[in-house]
Amino acid sequence: MRFKYGCRDGVPIMLGYLTVSFTFGVSCVAKCFTWWMPLLCSFTNFTGTGQFAGMDIIAAAGSVAELVATMLVINARYALMGISLSQKLEGKTTLWQRLLIAFGLTDENYAVSMRQPREVSFEYFMGVSVVSFSGWVGGTLLGALAGNILPESLLSAFGIALYAMFIAIVIPPCRTSKAISTVVLTAVALSCLFYYVPGLNKISSGWSIIICGIASSLIGAIFFPIRPEENNDKDKPVDGVVFGNSSNENSDKNKGVIITETVEKRNTCEQNDNGALLNDDKGGAR
Repeated sequence: MRFKYGCRDGVPIMLGYLTVSFTFGVSCVAKCFTWWMPLLCSFTNFTGTGQFAGMDIIAAAGSVAELVATMLVINARYALMGISLSQKLEGKTTLWQRLLIAFGLTDENYAVSMRQPREVSFEYFMGVSVVSFSGWVGGTLLGALAGNILPESLLSAFGIALYAMFIAIVIPPCRTSKAISTVVLTAVALSCLFYYVPGLNKISSGWSIIICGIASSLIGAIFFPIRPEENNDKDKPVDGVVFGNSSNENSDKNKGVIITETVEKRNTCEQNDNGALLNDDKGGAR
């Protein structure tokens, strides 16, 4: 049943992956890869950005060290996602199950799983992963096969699909966040330097991506550090008592007032009860 629910939640992700992976397959064929190469890449990898960047480096005859370094930089976020998701997994999840979960961990699968109100079971996550992974592999196969049929003009148009997708993702938060806009503009400026400046333009695209990504992230971390937010819940009244960042003296006074009022109410209740008992005794004596 949990696997069924996971499959249901994975359907929207699968539909989204179909279009992106289709573009990946088409772009790989446009770079003179045979149809089975992007399919093998999607079977052994499950990272959209990493696959696009990796195939670009391979097409440009980049080194293995350049390819590995690029993959580490692009996919480093999955380490943080994995740590976060591990805190929500069921305690009975075994090591081999965690390894399968790690392979199926993507941004969308992580977001869907973390939204669950209960602990995430292995069966549920496998349902999400199997459906989304089938969409990723299926879209790659369709794109690779279509790349051998589509005209050259249409293949070149598919080459900008990934950039259009990232623009659609980045522009909205840039309009509201100064930190994000600064990081993005820094990365764009550095990328232009590596493309136009003599000497820097001799650096391969893979290493330029690594340098631009790390440098812009470092600038964002220095000038826009994330500070822990203050817990405002302490200042909210609970049952008429205010808990906040007041001094110890005020806190002790509040405690003393509460205790005094409680004792007085208790004594009043006891006196009323005793008075009622005496009246009953007198009435019985009559």
